[in-house]
Amino acid sequence: GSHDSFSFYIDEASPVGPEQPETVQNFVSVFGTVAKKLMRKWLATQTMNFTSQLGAGIRYFDLRISTKPRDPDNELYFAHGLFSAKVNEGLEEINAFLADHPKEVIFLDFNHFYGMQKCHHEKLVQMLKDTYGNKMCPAIFAHEVSLQYLWEKEHQVLVFYHSPVALEVPFLWPGQMMPAPWANTTDPEKLIQFLQSSITERRKKGSFFISQVVLTPKASTVVKGVASGLRETITERALPAMMQWVRTQKPGESGVNIITADFVELGDFISTVIKLNYALDEGEDDTT
Repeated sequence: GSHDSFSFYIDEASPVGPEQPETVQNFVSVFGTVAKKLMRKWLATQTMNFTSQLGAGIRYFDLRISTKPRDPDNELYFAHGLFSAKVNEGLEEINAFLADHPKEVIFLDFNHFYGMQKCHHEKLVQMLKDTYGNKMCPAIFAHEVSLQYLWEKEHQVLVFYHSPVALEVPFLWPGQMMPAPWANTTDPEKLIQFLQSSITERRKKGSFFISQVVLTPKASTVVKGVASGLRETITERALPAMMQWVRTQKPGESGVNIITADFVELGDFISTVIKLNYALDEGEDDTT
């Protein structure tokens, strides 16, 4: 999976997102475009668009949705500090891949909503219906969802929706079925300790589970590396330690399930995670 999956495109001409603190809003109002260019270096956690991510093997997408202040079109956008692409365009791009690859299955995790009223949720639900239709798998027990089941039903999309709205719509899976504990640290050692303990504590059945192999910059980190950005200052330096942790994991009920990262093309992140599936096959052979 990719963390902040849509942030490959961040519009520097857009206003600052409504979730940003007053200090950030003031920084941008004083320094304008220069401030937004610097922000982009820290807000863009991916460089590949949806089509490239899908082609590389990404199947889980972390999505944050926002309205734009004073937007006459009432459009919905992906957002992470600044606004990204229109949601309907991103959904269509993913759907084009699914149409070409009928046996592929993806997870769409709508986990943050900013500035959204009831009418905006209704608009997003309708957008999902119009785009994916019967490709969406209705919410059932997580352990019943096998690839075989999805292929038989011709379902290709599981939509997780972290809002009470999910309880009213059959094809929306409640957000608590996709927990994603967040370490909120810049220290690779602390991150790995957190990942390990959260796997130990995860529910064995009834939900999916995300391990976020993601370091989060503090304000002081951003100030020190303001011109270089997230990738150079944090992600690339910590990559060897984080990848070593991924390689040693075991998939399954008491192990990892979905693993997300920033800049998913770095190193061999994607191929390493995919390889973990073979360990699951070996485990099944051992038990029979």
